[in-house]
Amino acid sequence: MPAVATYIIIAVVAAVLGIVVGLPIGVAYRKKIAEAQIGSAELQAKKIIADGMNQAKADAAAAKKEALIEAKEEMLRAKNEFEQEIKERRSELSRQERRVQSKEETLDRKTDALEKKDEALSKKIEENERTAEDLQNLKTEARMTLQRISGMTAEQAKNQLIEEMVEEVRHEQAKKMVELEQEFKDEADDKARNIIAQAIQRCAADHVAEITVSTVTLPNEDMKGRIIGREGRNIRTIETLTGVDLIIDDTPEAITISSFDPVRREVARIALERLITDGRIHPTRIEEMVEKAKHEVDVAIKKAGDAATFETGIHGLNGELVRLLGRLKYRTSYGQNVLKHSIEVSLLSGVIADELGVDNMLAKRAGLLHDIGKALTAELEGSHVQLGVDIARKYKEGKDVIHAIEAHHGDVEPQTLVAMIVQAADAISAARPGARRENLENYIKRLTKLEEIAKSFEGVEKSFAIQAGREVRIMVKPEVVSDDRMPLVAREIVKKIEDELEYPGQIKVHIVRESRAIDYAK
Repeated sequence: MPAVATYIIIAVVAAVLGIVVGLPIGVAYRKKIAEAQIGSAELQAKKIIADGMNQAKADAAAAKKEALIEAKEEMLRAKNEFEQEIKERRSELSRQERRVQSKEETLDRKTDALEKKDEALSKKIEENERTAEDLQNLKTEARMTLQRISGMTAEQAKNQLIEEMVEEVRHEQAKKMVELEQEFKDEADDKARNIIAQAIQRCAADHVAEITVSTVTLPNEDMKGRIIGREGRNIRTIETLTGVDLIIDDTPEAITISSFDPVRREVARIALERLITDGRIHPTRIEEMVEKAKHEVDVAIKKAGDAATFETGIHGLNGELVRLLGRLKYRTSYGQNVLKHSIEVSLLSGVIADELGVDNMLAKRAGLLHDIGKALTAELEGSHVQLGVDIARKYKEGKDVIHAIEAHHGDVEPQTLVAMIVQAADAISAARPGARRENLENYIKRLTKLEEIAKSFEGVEKSFAIQAGREVRIMVKPEVVSDDRMPLVAREIVKKIEDELEYPGQIKVHIVRESRAIDYAK
């Protein structure tokens, strides 16, 4: 075993020595071979480079020669194209020169023609000027001849012509107005008549109501002294507490209550009647009775307002508006109770609105409130229309209701169907026979004023107020007012009546023109 190990060690050492000695020799040998190969490769590379350079020079020379040939060909082609273009442009210039020359010749000919026309026109203008001068002279001579024949100057003749033209225009205007009115009447009369008839038939409101009592009946003449009291203390107490004036005169067994406020007058009437029934008349008792009367009237006012809204079916009114409606129970207009009138207008407005397809409740609401301002006319200044508008605005009524109140007497032009419906319903309620009445003095004054308005127009010969002032019949002079002018005169009279006269309902203006020929057989 030791011998084997020794051999192995010797073999290993020998291998190591062989590697150590052989490695430098192998490296040197391989280096030599590599250098030989590198040298051979360098020679081959140099040969290849030399051959490539020669070939490149040959190719470059050939390419250069070919490029020169192509450049010469391109230059030759460009030269030929340029020469061809020059040739074409010269041809075009020649054609343009010929056209310009032709146009110049044509322009010269036209210039000559224009010069000749200008000369002819100048001659024509001169001839026209001479003709115009001759015409002016003839016109002047004709005017002078006409003035000499007619005896009128030019200004007078012009004024006469203008008057004739104005008269002719009036004639045509009157004819057209008659035609339009007839056309409108033909189309509207039947429908309006049916609607109004249905509205009146369906409305069951009373149209004649009691007026506010302003006279208290006494059981005997001695009661007057008791009401006056010692040194007038009782009558002063009554007047102070109620705000009315008591008129005690020679009228037997009666005392007149005077006040612009119908509610105060009603309070005084109730208090006086209870004092007379009770028999104890002194300041303390008067104060108690007045307070009871005020409470009773307030309750009656509230009930009347509620009853009006229930009857018309109007809900959602402000409580103060309902109270003001109730106050209208004690307010009259030409003898017609204003609350009853308002209810009637409301019902009529609703029926008419149904027929026309308009909002029924809106029309009834506007109709019920149209005279609401009359509840405050005794307390505040202003017309009942303006007071009604202010009240409606204060309690937030709609703009259509406010406009209907404002327009129901024509203070403003109605702009909505609801306003027109309320205006018509108000006229129907007021114009119904027996609905209104007025005292004799005002009645006579109104008729007299109506006739005076009619007589104030030129051409009116006579005027007669008939039908209790609901119609005025006017006789005109036929030589002053022609048939064609009659509609215009009627319209002017109607406008003046509307502006200057207060009247219930409506007034018919009837103009009569009559021509008579009278002769005598002898």
